Amino acid sequence: MANPTDSKPVAAARPSNPLARAQYLLAAHTPAQLPADGGFEVAFAGRSNAGKSTALNALCQQNALARVSKTPGRTQQLVYFNIPPHADRYLVDLPGYGYAKVPKDLQAHWQAFLDRWFQTRHALKGLVVVMDIRHPLKDYDRQMLGYAVSRGLPAHALLTKADKLGRGQQTQALQAVRKELKAAFGDTVGVQVFSGAAKLGVDEARAVVNGWLEI
Repeated sequence: MANPTDSKPVAAARPSNPLARAQYLLAAHTPAQLPADGGFEVAFAGRSNAGKSTALNALCQQNALARVSKTPGRTQQLVYFNIPPHADRYLVDLPGYGYAKVPKDLQAHWQAFLDRWFQTRHALKGLVVVMDIRHPLKDYDRQMLGYAVSRGLPAHALLTKADKLGRGQQTQALQAVRKELKAAFGDTVGVQVFSGAAKLGVDEARAVVNGWLEI
């Protein structure tokens, strides 16, 4: 009879949500402050008040990983979160669009920084664009998606705050946005309904991000 204590050790189970380990790493205002350009990065972009912070927190199952700026568009920085135990996996939180309260010289600096980052960042593997399902595809949303498509980068649109609409309205909005995205970008941009508050579409979006990060 085999001794139970002689059984082989069982490998540790893979965590059901690797993103739950995400933690703040740094905030970059200039290219010199960025981490080394290696590994895997997924960026999150969206208009102020579109629910980007809520989406990030829901994906990572944390309440306050990503914080909302008190002055939309005022904080011009790329916020990096790393994902232990991986030394080269990052989520990158871009500031919410909305430059009305930002001095024009800062606007110009930030736009140049962002342009350079998008066009030259080798570690960037995917872009998530967060849009309020009731007000999708504004000019900045299209601009960000255009950045991704122009360099052959996969992109995925989250139609957030879907809990504010009925199921029929959600379906109509999704179909309308999908049609517009296909006309503008072909089949290169994915799209789904999402609600961090109602946990709608969270698993689907997380699978996309994890796939890009290869975790």
